[in-house]
Amino acid sequence: MRTTQNKPKAEPVPSKPADAKAPDIASASVPDTLAALHVNPDTGLTLTDVDVRRKEHGYNEVAEQKGHPAIIFLRKFWGISAWMLELIMVLSAALGKYSDLVVVGALLVINAVLSFMQERRAVGVVEALRRRLQVNARVRRESNWQVIPARELVPGDIVRVRPGDIIPADIKLLTGALTVDQSALTGESKDADKAPGEVLSSGSVVRRGECDGVVMLTGAKTYFGRTTELVQEARPKLHIEAVVAKVVRWLFIIVCALLCIVIVLSLIRGTPLLEMIPLMLVLLMSAVPVALPVMFTVSMAVGSKELAKRGVLVTRLSAAEDAATMDVLCVDKTGTITMNQLAVTGVIPLEQATESDVLLAGALASQEANQDPIDLAFLAAAKERHVFDDLPMAKPVSFAPFDAKNRRTEAVVERSGQRLRVMKGAVRTIAEASGLQPPAIEALETRVSASAAKGHRTLAVARGPDMGALTLLGLVTLYDPPRPDAKQLIATLHELGVPVKMLTGDALAVASEIARGVGLPNIRRVADLKVASAQVGNETADLLAGADGFAEVYPEDKYIVVRHLQAAGHVTGMTGDGVNDAPALRQAEVGIAVSTATDVAKGAASVVLTEPGLTNIVALVEQGRTIYQRILTWIINKISRTILKAAFVAIAFVVTGKFVVSAFAMLLLVFMTDFAKIALATDHVQPSKKPETWNIGGFVLVSVVLGVAMLTEALSLLWICWSRFGLATNNDALYTFSFLTLLYFAAFSIVSARERRWFWRTIPSKPLLAAIIESSIKS
Repeated sequence: MRTTQNKPKAEPVPSKPADAKAPDIASASVPDTLAALHVNPDTGLTLTDVDVRRKEHGYNEVAEQKGHPAIIFLRKFWGISAWMLELIMVLSAALGKYSDLVVVGALLVINAVLSFMQERRAVGVVEALRRRLQVNARVRRESNWQVIPARELVPGDIVRVRPGDIIPADIKLLTGALTVDQSALTGESKDADKAPGEVLSSGSVVRRGECDGVVMLTGAKTYFGRTTELVQEARPKLHIEAVVAKVVRWLFIIVCALLCIVIVLSLIRGTPLLEMIPLMLVLLMSAVPVALPVMFTVSMAVGSKELAKRGVLVTRLSAAEDAATMDVLCVDKTGTITMNQLAVTGVIPLEQATESDVLLAGALASQEANQDPIDLAFLAAAKERHVFDDLPMAKPVSFAPFDAKNRRTEAVVERSGQRLRVMKGAVRTIAEASGLQPPAIEALETRVSASAAKGHRTLAVARGPDMGALTLLGLVTLYDPPRPDAKQLIATLHELGVPVKMLTGDALAVASEIARGVGLPNIRRVADLKVASAQVGNETADLLAGADGFAEVYPEDKYIVVRHLQAAGHVTGMTGDGVNDAPALRQAEVGIAVSTATDVAKGAASVVLTEPGLTNIVALVEQGRTIYQRILTWIINKISRTILKAAFVAIAFVVTGKFVVSAFAMLLLVFMTDFAKIALATDHVQPSKKPETWNIGGFVLVSVVLGVAMLTEALSLLWICWSRFGLATNNDALYTFSFLTLLYFAAFSIVSARERRWFWRTIPSKPLLAAIIESSIKS
């Protein structure tokens, strides 16, 4: 057990900016460090001190080295699409087609400007997410504890850290003892123990223990000089990009094969090679996804912005994409299904104790600063029943917060010159600590079963001398009511093809009662899952298929649940809040940190909720599928139009012996339609009622059929106009006809292929309509 010791005494000192050198502070004793930083740990800094020190030291952040916008813009002229355009410009100059040279150059610049602007917009969305999703710190200023963004810390601030916190600056430990994970900084996988007087480096993670410390160094002056952020890389590799890359490769091969046929026939017919090359390059470029990077980045950024409005913050832009495929969701009971507003509903004193004795001991084993729901429930009940009235003040000596391994909180307090040890926690844990024998413990658990059947949670409270035996004082029942909307939202998720599985550390009887009330009737013990999974042949079996959730779950068990679901072929979502939930959140395809989560849990998750409950998760699923549908529309259109353009030009050349469209017109067509489709990122579409999949073979086949159908119609129209309206003898009319045919086929295909149902079921977004109309009018 780790405890928090008495704070070191420090005399008040004049407040002024800290000016001691880092090595001196790091090696100095605790009193000398406090003196050098001019701070009293019992009161903290004043607001005036903070302002003065911030002017001297700046904010607690490391300035990010961003690329110069001009350099970023110039990079838009480097890449396969840009190279092709630049080569066409060179050939146009060589052939003396200076008007084509000017227009192609203008298109090249417009392409770079549009791409640059859209990506800057996406970066702006990520920056906005970073500002909303920051590491916070508990700091004492002017004798009051408060929570502030970590970037506002200054040297000399008194801070408190708990399990799950990310150390926000270089801190010297004042009280208590901690176990911290420094692997992100040092690469050392073994946790390190820290005692008073030692330094905690910024970016370390608190695993166990609780303490107060004083900030020594901030920002770039910290030892490792790095800022801790919860928002991860802004442009991750997306699953759908891999799918599209494979499709584009096949399109490229098909287009190349068609062009080889055209080149051979052209040479046989004596067409000058230099005349053909520009058009060949344009047709090749039509297979290249010119606007693909911008489309994906904008889709994810716009989706993330829409989610933020609905209380869902993403730490990875790929989170919404993953949510589209999620087909099972594991949720914590507390705060997600229930209100997370525990209240004491009954006190059962044992032996000679009274209700006041039980509540008093339970309240002394609690700490308001931790904002733990159980601690707050005990403190509220003690205050409501005036159990502290007319009693001498109890001075805290040490406090050990709740730990999932020992399942209890413990404190040592001093009152009237005597030290008492108080403890509260799980009934069996406290009973064993009090020396009860197994028969007595079983009788005690039987006694609380009636409360468990009502969904009430029961804790035991014990008290004793500091170094002596504990006495079990009594039992306290607490109740956390289900959220009013939980049952309906669970049903909604089930209708969306995402069954919910409840995970809780509560006893089976308590968990079952709560779960039944929200439509989850089949709750099992997690121990049963472990036994079944240990049997040979069950490694990939869906052992959770018939279960609506598990009881008596330790945080470490969540990782096991996620692995089993994934082994059975599920795309899994997982909610969590504590430091021990981080492995499960990181393992799940969709890790969801709830609104009360620790910094570590938020950092491990791909999504952070800003409000309790399941409402935001429903929004996440629907928005993810909406984004998927938008990108799917882009893929279908890309495949079908590439087949239409390349095959139309090739087949028309084979049949007529003419290029039916000019290189410039084809180039204009590629850009007008590709960049008009960026507006698909804002389109209004209906999300699917079932989870999506990356196996889009069926949609690719639909795209090919659609492309062949449009090709057949376009060639039929060409034949009619060729034979009836004199296109064979008028090249200008032929070019205009072919250009407009391809353009309007592209425009109408965007509208007709944007929904899986009838395309008129939803109205396209204003930006999409504007883009389609503008490209059509300008032609």
